[in-house]
Amino acid sequence: MNKKIRGFLIVVLCIIFFCSTVLVLKIIMGYRITNKLYKDLAARFTITVEKDEEVPEEMEQRKEGVAPIIVDFDALQIVNEDIVGWIYCEDTDINYPVLQGRDNDFYLYHTYDGASNRAGSIFVEAHNTPNFVDSNTIIYGHHMKDGSMFATLRNWADQEYYEKHPIFWLLTPEQNYQLLLFSGYTTTGTSDTYTIYQGSCQEFDEYLKAVYVNSDFSSDVKIDSGERFVVLSTCEYDFEDARYVLHGMLVSCDP
Repeated sequence: MNKKIRGFLIVVLCIIFFCSTVLVLKIIMGYRITNKLYKDLAARFTITVEKDEEVPEEMEQRKEGVAPIIVDFDALQIVNEDIVGWIYCEDTDINYPVLQGRDNDFYLYHTYDGASNRAGSIFVEAHNTPNFVDSNTIIYGHHMKDGSMFATLRNWADQEYYEKHPIFWLLTPEQNYQLLLFSGYTTTGTSDTYTIYQGSCQEFDEYLKAVYVNSDFSSDVKIDSGERFVVLSTCEYDFEDARYVLHGMLVSCDP
């Protein structure tokens, strides 16, 4: 190989290395910006309630509930009326607003304020009836490589992790809920898991039984098909179109 060809290849490799480095740094910076965006949002609009902690007088009535955080939905919905709830799991990084748009495309790549962002938002299936009144409501979130959004759902496949984190909190302007987890498993994006049931029926009973026995972890939650349920869903990479899902039963926790 003559010197000119060798020199040309070195230049090309240097350019590729430089471009790759810039791209990686851009992605890392994007993660940091997005994480700060949502942490700042939580700091502005939520209060973590410790025992005997004082909260603003206008929010005092919500302190009577058992939820570990208080969300100022009045202020949040001024920012974006598509914010329909807040999802939180203690001792994890899951602490996000929940949105519901007219379709499933917009909030896939837009943050809570409508800004374009590959991390997107945590959002409710557009075909679900608002206010979590269907028998099962689906909530989606990206599996971000920095561990944000719903990337950690797979952690619940481990029995010990589940036992330390058996409950999510789903807070809404109308009602606060505990989400009692009872099943988690890998599936496909086109599986029956994503069937929406608007009311209790025999098919939904069978659906819940199949979900329960398919779980990676064991739970003693006594499921009742007359209650309402939530499916938390994120991408996985075990195979093409893989998803990891968690199922939980909604239990009202406010007076």
